[in-house]
Amino acid sequence: MTQSIKLGFAPTRRNIFSTDAAIEYANLTRDKLDKMGVNYVDIKEVNDDGLLYDDAGMEKIAAKFNAEKIDGLFLANENFGTEYECARLAKKLDVPVLLWGPKDEAPAADGSRLRDTQCGLFAIGKVLRRFQIPFTYLVNVDIDDPEFERGVNDFIKVCNIVKTFKNTRILQVGPRPFDFWSTMVNEGELLEKFNISLSPIPMTELVEEIHDLQDKHSAEIEATIATLKQVADIDISDKDLNMVAALKVALSHKMTEYGCNAGAIQCWTALQDEIGILPYASESLLQDEGTPVTCETDIHGVISELLVEAATMGDQKAIFADVNCRHPENPNGELLQHLGVFPFSTAKNKPSLPKSHFVFDYPGSVALQAQDGEYTLCRFDGDNGQYNLLLGNAKSCEGPYEQGTYLWLQFANLNRFETKLVYGPYIHHMVAVRADVVPVLYEACKYLGVTPDFYDPIEDDVKAYLRGDIKSIVK
Repeated sequence: MTQSIKLGFAPTRRNIFSTDAAIEYANLTRDKLDKMGVNYVDIKEVNDDGLLYDDAGMEKIAAKFNAEKIDGLFLANENFGTEYECARLAKKLDVPVLLWGPKDEAPAADGSRLRDTQCGLFAIGKVLRRFQIPFTYLVNVDIDDPEFERGVNDFIKVCNIVKTFKNTRILQVGPRPFDFWSTMVNEGELLEKFNISLSPIPMTELVEEIHDLQDKHSAEIEATIATLKQVADIDISDKDLNMVAALKVALSHKMTEYGCNAGAIQCWTALQDEIGILPYASESLLQDEGTPVTCETDIHGVISELLVEAATMGDQKAIFADVNCRHPENPNGELLQHLGVFPFSTAKNKPSLPKSHFVFDYPGSVALQAQDGEYTLCRFDGDNGQYNLLLGNAKSCEGPYEQGTYLWLQFANLNRFETKLVYGPYIHHMVAVRADVVPVLYEACKYLGVTPDFYDPIEDDVKAYLRGDIKSIVK
């Protein structure tokens, strides 16, 4: 997962307005970005002004930003700006674009104006649209306004989502289980539309890696066993614990070998026939390491995990769950549960590795209750050539004890959520993270070619947040 995002900083001006004022505000913007700790590439050396305003400078800036492999372009409109150079530059870079300009000062005593920044923002927005360039607009506020800092930081999260999505390669271990037609995906379409590629391997290749590691008495297995004993109560045999650790190390090796940042595995029943355990404890460890692996060969599910964790800049790990059943008493309560595909770090209580689970009489599952809090729910999915990103919020609530990993959530209206899953294109697998990242996921969709979708009517609130009108969409 990419947490280090690099912006290309391109302040712009137009000749008929004050060059000195544009240079002053560009330097003020630089100072603010420095104080915020933003990682950015500057253009001070391209001309005497360190500003974008002509073709010669634009070509130099594009070459520099491409060489530096920037993840996002920050167009800072320091006076009216040169709209066509902004659009030409953005077209050459093909990265998310942030557009902002500092609020204009009051007119001088004689009625003259130095910058007309806001007026230029309207022009730049129009020309970016003419060039068919999606962009993110940060409203015309002062540099020291809290909305500036929040807007830049949110844009960095958007860039992280986009970079993660466009550089995803998934290790697919075995085909989907026959009974899970719901996890069917179109491999060619994922590559053609999104540059997401799969690296399929047979189950036997993974099993051979496991046995090879065990035969060599791998130090990585021993280190993984030590980690498991530290993070969980162990109720399984030493032999089974060794196999859990070996599976985790083998999956990690195969992801590295095939250049993958995530994986999906046919978790039953061929795996149990080969190695005698369930894969969930191994997956939980991998999720804590930022390389999620989902069960039932749910490719769209692991993409969902990557997106939602990128939206938190890796600060929070996502849980991967089945949406199971309604709360016995709370009309808007719902159970999210699984045999163990929750990271250990998300536990409210100390996790355990039980001897078995009511679904499968094998070791390798995990038991924990997830932490209380406000959650963002997310599901990337599609069918018939159309791909959506389902988004929304819910908060934890009390509920009965469950085996495995579980979380009871209260929705604003469970009927809306349930109906949305049934009508699709979604399934019963859902990703949740303990953070409010709905707005940045929504904003990222314009760069991903994915349609944002909500199970609650919150789109107006999301847009209000992105404008800076409200501080949070969670009520």
